Amino acid sequence: MSEDVLLETRGAVGLVTLNRPKALNALSLEMCRALHPQLNAWAADPSVKAVVIRGAGGKAFCAGGDVRAVAASVARRDAGPSLSREFFLAEYALNHRIHHFPKPFIALVDGICMGGGLGLSVHGAFRAVTEKLLLAMPETAIGIFPDVGGGWFLPRFPGETGTYLGLTGARCDAADALWLGYATHRVESSRLEDLLAALVATDWSAPGRDVAARVLQGFHQDPGASGLAARAEVIARCFQGNRMEDILAALEREGTAWAEETRATLLRMSPTSLRVTLRQLRIGRGQDYDATARMEYRLSQALTARPDFQEGIRAVLVDKDQKPRWNPATLAEVTDAEVEACFAPRPEDELELPALS
Repeated sequence: MSEDVLLETRGAVGLVTLNRPKALNALSLEMCRALHPQLNAWAADPSVKAVVIRGAGGKAFCAGGDVRAVAASVARRDAGPSLSREFFLAEYALNHRIHHFPKPFIALVDGICMGGGLGLSVHGAFRAVTEKLLLAMPETAIGIFPDVGGGWFLPRFPGETGTYLGLTGARCDAADALWLGYATHRVESSRLEDLLAALVATDWSAPGRDVAARVLQGFHQDPGASGLAARAEVIARCFQGNRMEDILAALEREGTAWAEETRATLLRMSPTSLRVTLRQLRIGRGQDYDATARMEYRLSQALTARPDFQEGIRAVLVDKDQKPRWNPATLAEVTDAEVEACFAPRPEDELELPALS
């Protein structure tokens, strides 16, 4: 299992390589448990000045958490602590470690980055993306919600773009990512090894954040115009509502091909996931990261236990027929009480975030 995540030190740089290329570097429970103590060790080691994380294989940085394994465990009703509980506890603890990491944490995001991949990158100080970037939070299509801190970072994207991305699962490129504030730099994929070598070779005697920023800027290239930015105004107009019905009505009024396609996309998603996600994003506007993580852990346990999670995994990842049969089947059938129950405290099963040294 240690081969699924490679941990090494090069000079003053701790290097993490996600090494499941055949699985698009999907993050497993074992990978979380291997990586977290090493990050703690590097945080405490004065000889380590920065940490770099990357994905192997050239196709993906990280395509997300290994939700297929979680769904299989839930379906089997495995004895002992559920994989859903153990995985999300470990993932949120790891994201918390990255969010509060005391040294430059630099993600080299080449290729696909979805779900858990954002958790491994957005919480650090720097994210260098490449021309191959495909960024998305597609969770409403599999019956869950934008986890790994989505309730914290999506509302902090410009305007209502975070609401749009979290509800629709729309994909972003490098130019979009830079405009959103997810990416800090855009680097050619072919130059990532050179960038890593420069970080290893540089003089880290100045403040670490300044050193990392200077090296990264030396490799930065303008990604061009963002298509998402060009739609920011209409996205704000259509996605400002606090009810899914308001958003769907606004898209219908808009009447453009984009609005009609976006509305059709929303109507294919899990109705429960849509309602929960919109509530999550609105609450997250006014919360700090740690409070949002605790809220999201509750959501993870509530939604992975619902039938839509199993059905979403089946339709998207197993049978791949893209024809989920949601239960409830429509937004009108999802009650406010059902939504609020997903956010309720879970006695004896709350997320306890570790103290950081």
